[in-house]
Amino acid sequence: MKMESKVLIVDDHPIVRRGLRALLEGQSWVAHILEAQTAGEAVRIALTWQADVVVMDIRLPDGNGIDATRRILKSVPHARILMLTMTDDESTVLNALRAGARGYVHKDCPPDMLVDALRTVAGGGVVLGPTIGRQVSVMLGRALVELPPPLNTLTGRERDILVRLAAGEDNARIARGIGVSEKTIRNQVSLIYTKLGVSDRVQAALMARDAGLAAD
Repeated sequence: MKMESKVLIVDDHPIVRRGLRALLEGQSWVAHILEAQTAGEAVRIALTWQADVVVMDIRLPDGNGIDATRRILKSVPHARILMLTMTDDESTVLNALRAGARGYVHKDCPPDMLVDALRTVAGGGVVLGPTIGRQVSVMLGRALVELPPPLNTLTGRERDILVRLAAGEDNARIARGIGVSEKTIRNQVSLIYTKLGVSDRVQAALMARDAGLAAD
């Protein structure tokens, strides 16, 4: 860990930013505390100040924290990003980690736990908050492995949908879990079938399980 880290707090609520600043001001490893309330500001400030650690919300007025994470890491690859949000569905967590986030913590976590999580991320570690759960850990471990053809043609979102499909979830439940419409899921499931060369859920689920992608 850098002994003196520049920490960027990204959240559109001033009270949240103020509270995080108060938590961090007494930390010996924190040299400067920066603030941004939009994704665009976060990217600009992170690049200008070469932020070492970023506390990132998911929902921002001009976009989302996952896209902002990708943009920051493209310009500031040494930055360590911790997602701090009220959103903890499995697909969002996986997408955030795939984007390069080093941790994912719920806003309801105790202040001491949050400071410890930031210190861990600043030191190069990875943190998943206690509410994230075992299923995400299982899915993450399996979703990031190199998959054989044709499974390797799936996008990250399509892979997530296939995992849920293989676990027996119907379109409505998958849509709720990912945060999109049921029609969108139907279209994506059809595209998954086409990519995999299968005609139904059973065949798709069997292919996913044979490759070790489906959760136990």
